[in-house]
Amino acid sequence: MENSGDSWVQCIDCRKGMSKVTSQSVSLILTDPPYFLDGMDDSWDTQRIRSRQKKGVIGGLPVGMKFDRAQGYNLYRFLKPVAEQWFRIVKPGGFVLCFSHPRLSHRAAIAIEDAGFEIRDMLAWRYEGQAKAFKQDHFVRKRDLPAEEKDRIIKVLGGRKTPQLKPQMEIIILAQSPREGTFVDNWLQYQTGLIDTSEPVVEKGRFPGTVIPVPKPRKKFGHIAAKPVPLLRHLIRIFSVEGSVVCDPFAGSGSTGIAARKEGRDFIGFEIDSEIASMADARVKVGTH
Repeated sequence: MENSGDSWVQCIDCRKGMSKVTSQSVSLILTDPPYFLDGMDDSWDTQRIRSRQKKGVIGGLPVGMKFDRAQGYNLYRFLKPVAEQWFRIVKPGGFVLCFSHPRLSHRAAIAIEDAGFEIRDMLAWRYEGQAKAFKQDHFVRKRDLPAEEKDRIIKVLGGRKTPQLKPQMEIIILAQSPREGTFVDNWLQYQTGLIDTSEPVVEKGRFPGTVIPVPKPRKKFGHIAAKPVPLLRHLIRIFSVEGSVVCDPFAGSGSTGIAARKEGRDFIGFEIDSEIASMADARVKVGTH
């Protein structure tokens, strides 16, 4: 399947959409799957998540603080068959760049590895986040205890907060489809497997590193996890060549498609939410930041 430009972001479950993509036709998967935290799973409901999310808090806990071992296992079970489709459509030597929440990134990496890819590295998108940890004074005050005992407990706690430092990074798993032959042989055949560090988008003039500092985008375009276009352009420029195909199975607001077009790549995107998919497709068509 090739993108004619009529539909840059198709409204379809990527597990169905990717089945129509030609084997070994994609050079780069650049995507941000559901994190399987606090309702952000395979039954993603944007309206429901928005209604529960206020100032970084979901269900009375900071975002990402609801600890449940099942989250990691569920992420693995969801992502592995998706990554197996990636393995089919990505060219030998081609790359996968998969965003993941730091706490569950190991499960995402294992799913991608078990699908057949080689885990090459872990990158970090560095940004300035907002502290989400909070003190326990409020909860102590709500207890059925004498006021003096509440004051004593609060003093003992000493202002300590929930175990969450200020978020300043998001993990990007770097995986590669096994090469055919040497790096040179694979490149001559598929134009994949090697990276271009000559003109990075971020920190121009410096050799690209594993920590990539880019501010969060001001506009979300209807999606709570929108990624900055400069960051995506930076990754696309390094890990693919002009004229190649970039695929985002979880296209969201369409930022990957915009970045791909600006870097002279073709793009295939899938998004299951009809409202977001329509907005994303229109956004990619006009190349809006």
